[in-house]
Formats: sequence, structure tokens, C-alpha cells
Amino acid sequence: MENVLALILGGGQGNRLFPLTKYRAKPAVPIGGKFRLIDIPISICIHSNIRKIYVLTQFNTVSLHRHIFNTYHFDRFSRGFLQILAAQQTLESSNWYQGTADAVRQNISYIKNREVDYIVILSGDQLFRLDLDAFIKYHIEKKADVTIASTPVSRESASGLGILKVDKERKIVRFVEKPLEKETLDSLQVPKELQGQGSQHPFLASMGIYVFNKNVLVEMLESNKSEDFGKQIIPAAIQTHRVFSFHFSGYWEDIGTIHAFFDANLDFANPLPKFNFYDEQFPIYSNARFLPGSKIKNCTVNCALLCEGSILEGSKISNSVIGIRSLIREGSTLDHVVMMGADFFGSLRNSDCSNLGIGKNCIIKNTILDKNVRIGDNVIIDYQGSEKYIDAENYYVRDGIVVITKNGTIPANTHIT
Repeated sequence: MENVLALILGGGQGNRLFPLTKYRAKPAVPIGGKFRLIDIPISICIHSNIRKIYVLTQFNTVSLHRHIFNTYHFDRFSRGFLQILAAQQTLESSNWYQGTADAVRQNISYIKNREVDYIVILSGDQLFRLDLDAFIKYHIEKKADVTIASTPVSRESASGLGILKVDKERKIVRFVEKPLEKETLDSLQVPKELQGQGSQHPFLASMGIYVFNKNVLVEMLESNKSEDFGKQIIPAAIQTHRVFSFHFSGYWEDIGTIHAFFDANLDFANPLPKFNFYDEQFPIYSNARFLPGSKIKNCTVNCALLCEGSILEGSKISNSVIGIRSLIREGSTLDHVVMMGADFFGSLRNSDCSNLGIGKNCIIKNTILDKNVRIGDNVIIDYQGSEKYIDAENYYVRDGIVVITKNGTIPANTHIT
């Protein structure tokens, strides 16, 4: 793996995850109470002994840069590095990244200067565990120019993804982005002998994770000025290069929308979550904060993930994720809530909006509370309206889920119903 360079794409403006991306890049969005999305691909690289990593960033990057700088430090006597490549004006280009391929193209000089043979490209906003060692060995065994990680999906899901058609050797012969017509879908089904999960998942979807031979990647990006890998570069490469599919049957979720983000987080609180943070052989790394344990006084807690440094008094918590340094005061009820916690400790002495956390006698359901929110006493957040998208002064509604933005304040006695 000394011969591999990893590129982690930080994504664009993150409109589908707004307002969580109002003040931060997508990979910097907190997840699981104490982690950030960027921790997933970086941890995967570390566990696969890939120590040469570039993170390509563009929008609202301050918190992402701070998190990476504070968290990841490789041994100075090794040849490893984790370096941020932010969008910048150069003599060659003065534009923002226009797509995934354009982001890599604008940094092609850094790639050329690295003495590696293989480039693995990962997304900074996906939830998955992939053995990159096995992925790259498969690529080498197939003598491939490009290998795409793919996962089986149902017909219902196929219309919203990039679908691969493979032959019996798993060589990709066709790629269609978000196919809608029945005839097109029927023509893209995986051969019966390769359908490991049966007819319920007869299609292979691209995960947006690639391995390139370095010289092939450089040649493609310099000869083809297209902006996106999935829509343009990969379909063209199938006609001229050996492009293979690497089968991945584990859990994979593209955290691209508020609804997907909300569901994925709540699943962490289940007894057997789809994505397991408790794997001792494959821990997810993040910033070491040295926080005290959480304190719980006279509370009822059921199916909840409670992170360190929190204080709960006389509250009822169910089906929720409670992030670091969360304060929840007496008489409050949380049901299906993702509370991201705080960047610093507040106080339980006052329960008005001058202090962090949730005040007394609040009812909060189906809500995302971003970092450092202040909820006054007697607040009710239980949205039952028909409008799925609302931009209000103090909150947003996305897919019927209420989102209180970072540093947001909801005054006492407010009702959002």
C-alpha cells in the first residue's frame, strides 16, 4: 500500500444537506454524536495502511481544516502525510471545482509528483466500511485500468443511482446514470450467476469509489476535459480501457440528504445498527477530546446513543442520539432527535436561551439540533404540517424534519407544530 495515493473528495456546496452545511463543508458535518463524516474515509485509509492522503476541499472549509489538523498526525519518520488541497486560483485555472473529475484535474500536478502507481478516489460524505487492500489487489489481479466499487441494489433504488452492466468476468460494458425506462433497466441486470443476493437486488450501483492506474488517470484527465467521473469520464473509459467492477455487499449509505442523514444517525441508537462503531478491529478515529463521563439524574432512557460530557436531568430520551457536551434540563422529552451537542460546556444554572442545551419542560420530536443550540423553557417542536420544506427565521424544515442550525436559538414558549 506504499504504492497507493488516496484522494478524498470533499464535495461541493452541499445544497441537499442544507442547513447542516450552512456553516461547514459536507465532510465536516457531525455524525454519531462525536464523529464527523470525514473520519469515515480517513479511518478506512488508515486501516488499509494507506498513509498518503489528499483531501480536496472547496466550500465552508474552516471547521473541516481545523478538525483534520487537530486529529490526524502521522509519524514524522514515516513517508505518510494527510494534506488538504483547497480550491485555489492558479495560472492554469481561476475557477472553483466544477465536478469530481475537474477537482482532481485541477490538482493533477500534485498527483504527478507522487511516486505511486495507483490512485484510489473516495467520497467524503458516505457511510461504509470497505477493505481498500482487497479492492486494490482485485484491481491488480484483473489487470484493470480502472476499477469501480459497486453494490447490489433493488429495481426501486436503481433509478436514482449510476448503474453498471457487467459481463461474466465483471468487466463493465455499460454505465447508465439514473436509468428510468423499464427497457433500459431490464438491459442492465446483472447476469444470474453473479446475483449473490438473489433477484431482489439484480442491479449493480456505482458507489463513486474508484481505483485508477496513475498513468491512466493522468492521461484521461488531460485528454478529456469533462467535469465529472460518474457522468462523463467513466462512460468514456468503458469504451477504451479495461474497467472492472469490485463487488461490495456490506452497508453503504450516501449521506446526501437530510432524510438519509437523519435515518442513518437514528439507526446508531439501535441495539444492532447497520453501521457498527463498536468494532474493536476497525475503530473509527476522530478528535480525542478528553471529556468526562456523562451524568444522568432521574431520567428514562430507551434506545439512545449518549456521548461523553453530557448532563441529563429528569428527562425522557427515546430513539435519539445525544452528542458530546449536551445539556438537557428537567421535564423535557426527546423522541427521534439527533442532538449534536456543543463545542464547549454550558451551565445548568439558568434555563433561558442564554445557556446551551435544552430548557425545562420541552417536547422535541423528529428534529435535528445542530451544534451549540439554545432551546428555552416550554418549547414544543413536533412538526405535523403538510409542507415538507420551510425556511423560517429560527429553524428549517426539510423532508418534514425540523432542523435547528448551528448556534441557533429558540426562545421559551415557542411552538413549532
